[in-house]
Amino acid sequence: MRLLRNIENALQGTIRVPGDKSISHRAVMLGSIAQGKTVIEGFLPGEDCLSTIHCFQKMGVTIIQNGEHVEVFSDGLEELKEPAGILDVGNSGTTIRLMLGILAGTPFHACLQGDDSIAKRPMKRVTEPLRLMGAALDGRMDGTYTPISVRGSGLKSINYVSSVASAQVKSAILLAGLQAEGTTTVTEPHLSRDHTERMLEAFGAQVERDERTVSIQGGQQLKGTTVHVPGDISSAAFFLVAGAIVPNSQITIQNTGLNPTRTGIIDVLKRMGANIEITNISTLSSEPRGDLHITASELKGIEIGGEIIPRLIDEIPIIALAATQAEGITIIKDAHELKVKETNRIDTVVQELKKMGARIEATEDGMVIHGKTALRGADVSSHGDHRIGMMLAVASCIAEGETTLHHPEAVAVSYPNFFEQLEQLQNA
Repeated sequence: MRLLRNIENALQGTIRVPGDKSISHRAVMLGSIAQGKTVIEGFLPGEDCLSTIHCFQKMGVTIIQNGEHVEVFSDGLEELKEPAGILDVGNSGTTIRLMLGILAGTPFHACLQGDDSIAKRPMKRVTEPLRLMGAALDGRMDGTYTPISVRGSGLKSINYVSSVASAQVKSAILLAGLQAEGTTTVTEPHLSRDHTERMLEAFGAQVERDERTVSIQGGQQLKGTTVHVPGDISSAAFFLVAGAIVPNSQITIQNTGLNPTRTGIIDVLKRMGANIEITNISTLSSEPRGDLHITASELKGIEIGGEIIPRLIDEIPIIALAATQAEGITIIKDAHELKVKETNRIDTVVQELKKMGARIEATEDGMVIHGKTALRGADVSSHGDHRIGMMLAVASCIAEGETTLHHPEAVAVSYPNFFEQLEQLQNA
């Protein structure tokens, strides 16, 4: 557990958040199935991304990782080897779902499993379309839950209409589509993150995009490249909200990813009245990035729902905290996907913030938050969910008295030095 205290001073200073988790995963995966050497700069050395490295190393890929610098050496997809043991994805849903797409067409058997959280997360949304392409997949409850067994085979292309806006589902199908005969197409109800499409292009593949539909031609060979990973906007979100709600704060977050499928957090905070400025905008490795400047401000409650939800789904826990400090009522809806994250984030956010005095209620697809509410220190838990842990740590900054956070180690999944940077801003 970790003891956290209300800060007496404002948060001040300049930081860089760790590399984008989604991009780090994909850089290792595409580098592992591309021909030649891939260099990754700004890699996130968190537990989730290290699980991806370990899985591909077990399949014979040479990967050298030194902090944020990674080198991947591969002769292409056809050189992957059957793993001698189970591929352990740890806590990473991205690792298992995207790897199923890659393994769907490989000529060997593999078994994937993860921790207790992964064992509860739905996999049929991926195994179902992959089976339609001809993959042989099995698992608990007919492939709904891990462990998942896959024996790769020849794949055929499909035109798939997904019922959920999920970058993991879309990416798994596209990665399988690389190995399928013909053109594979995925259509989503709303546009989800497009990191896979951008990175496939950076590795030399041709991808066709038309609003909510993406297509890829099978048989394309990827070529190793250099990937510069920007800072993770999902990690930056915690300090954006901290800077907005802690009085007199001023924080600059450098080199933050500004992919338009991920910037919903900025749009929502601006609608709530936050003072955010973006400077030094550039594009590198097909991904836009820039510096974010946030200063303390008076927030107001708003309604959040519809097509913006896929653009901020991971940021909803910290948005809920911001809403406790906003005048009026904030309604978050259309966020069913929160129920199948590392925890049921609707329930855990409501449960933990209520302990601190928040006026917040769960709904079937989101939550209703009444502000502005003074928070108090309490005995709280991350429930093993990194984003819940970081949200509660930010809440402790404005809560009266002491907060005891149980299972703070969960934060290391995506932000190994989070607590150190929070202290840095407190002591600036």
